[in-house]
Amino acid sequence: MAGGEDRQLWENTAAGFTKTMEQTDKGNDNRIHPRTGAVILAGGRGSRMHSAVQKQYLLLAGRPLICRALAAFEESGIDEMVLVTGAGEEDYVRREILSGMELTKLKAVVAGGKERYHSVYAGLKALEGCDHVLIHDGARPLVTGEIIRRAMDGARIYGACVVGMPVKDTIKVADESGFACATPDRSHLWQVQTPQAFSYELVRSAYDRMMSDPRLQEGVTDDAMVVETCGPQGTKIRLVEGSYENLKVTTPEDLILAEALLAARAREAAE
Repeated sequence: MAGGEDRQLWENTAAGFTKTMEQTDKGNDNRIHPRTGAVILAGGRGSRMHSAVQKQYLLLAGRPLICRALAAFEESGIDEMVLVTGAGEEDYVRREILSGMELTKLKAVVAGGKERYHSVYAGLKALEGCDHVLIHDGARPLVTGEIIRRAMDGARIYGACVVGMPVKDTIKVADESGFACATPDRSHLWQVQTPQAFSYELVRSAYDRMMSDPRLQEGVTDDAMVVETCGPQGTKIRLVEGSYENLKVTTPEDLILAEALLAARAREAAE
């Protein structure tokens, strides 16, 4: 969990924002509701899984990984979503993965690109008209409605936020020879997760700029980094509490852990 003071600050801010929005709603019958979309990424190769099946299509407790992420967003407060697959996989996904799901909010299935940022850009272009957008890795199947709600609130309040958690381990910085050369203060370090949420205009303009200059694409690891480096100078990214359970399935061990967490949730729900 985040620190007590930080958590209280977040809760107070979110509560104030909700109250303000409720008052605005009551006083304006002709209001235009902000529209929120989500880009769900399912184009990873998953080489570290050592499987012939791409990780997002592997079964997790009987369902493909990507289906669990899609279901969480379908049940959330977003208005629409776009699924971005590997190029050439669109028909397979519609036929083999999505056919048994009732996804009323799924607007389109689109092809991604070589790198993650190519896929995000394709998803953003398919969500034109949204006011806010959440970007989520489909390989994080344990995302919850509460996490999605916090990300949505963060985007509306701050314009840019990322879900994450404070790190639990000591972190070492390695030099080129493989020796530890520094130990950052752990109290200031967060492990970043998804969804990452933004004003659509902010993240789209940042991606437009990055995609126009290959030099800006070097070393990009997440969407917040794109906004930090290609967005308006001084743009700050709010850190929003996620969950240690919101893990990314990258290795076979991650799949085992995800199954155990799902089983624990099922037991708690049955009690």
